[in-house]
Amino acid sequence: MQQVRPKKFLGQHFLSDKIIAERIVDALSFNGYRDVIEIGPGMGVLTEIIAGRVEGKLHVVEIDAESVTFLQSHFTEGKLNIIQDDFLQMDLSKLLTGPTAVIGNFPYNISTQIIFRVYDNRDSIVEVVGMFQKEVAQRICAAPGNRVYGIQSVLMQSCFDCEYLFTVEPNVFIPPPKVQSGVIRLRLNKEKQIISSEADFRKVIKTAFNQRRKTLRNALKGILAPSQSADMLPFKEKRAEELSWQQFDELTQWVTHP
Repeated sequence: MQQVRPKKFLGQHFLSDKIIAERIVDALSFNGYRDVIEIGPGMGVLTEIIAGRVEGKLHVVEIDAESVTFLQSHFTEGKLNIIQDDFLQMDLSKLLTGPTAVIGNFPYNISTQIIFRVYDNRDSIVEVVGMFQKEVAQRICAAPGNRVYGIQSVLMQSCFDCEYLFTVEPNVFIPPPKVQSGVIRLRLNKEKQIISSEADFRKVIKTAFNQRRKTLRNALKGILAPSQSADMLPFKEKRAEELSWQQFDELTQWVTHP
């Protein structure tokens, strides 16, 4: 049978365990949306399972021409829409025509960028099930006070309910990565709403975490207005990793309304 050569420069590690693949697809609720986007399908181990369950269209986005040729020869048209493109650069407006889920064994080298793209398109992407490097998966789902809690944690938790589902060992991939993987699920929670502007919210979070060892009094003083005193800053003695997304929203409102 034709095989696709995993390419290191694309960060390809093909999942070979069908039981793990079933567990990943089982994590999709298929509730509240009809269409699914799979990122980086490779040789289609997840694709085959999703195609049998999705009600609407399954859009598979693959940058690797060899993988695209493989998918075209092994899957018939119909529910499946095979797209050779870069998910990070492509125009998603043609795919995100309604509530949509995203799933994938995400290449480690672009997984963080994928998460930010999901955040930017959260009006349409209502559920995500993804496999990441374990540390990245843990970071997205980490609670305040955890040493891995960071920018991704705050942003994603401000609009999604984030769950770490299970850990995957390297031996179920071809070739095996040098690290463990983690599967997470993100579900859009429309009751979560930030009051501050999104641009300001991101700026305050980024500034705070760029100097995460400092208290917020010191980390944020460079972005305060002349009329504002760092001594009056909410949560001034705390560090970035101690604040929930709601507290960051409160902090942002204070910083941006002197």
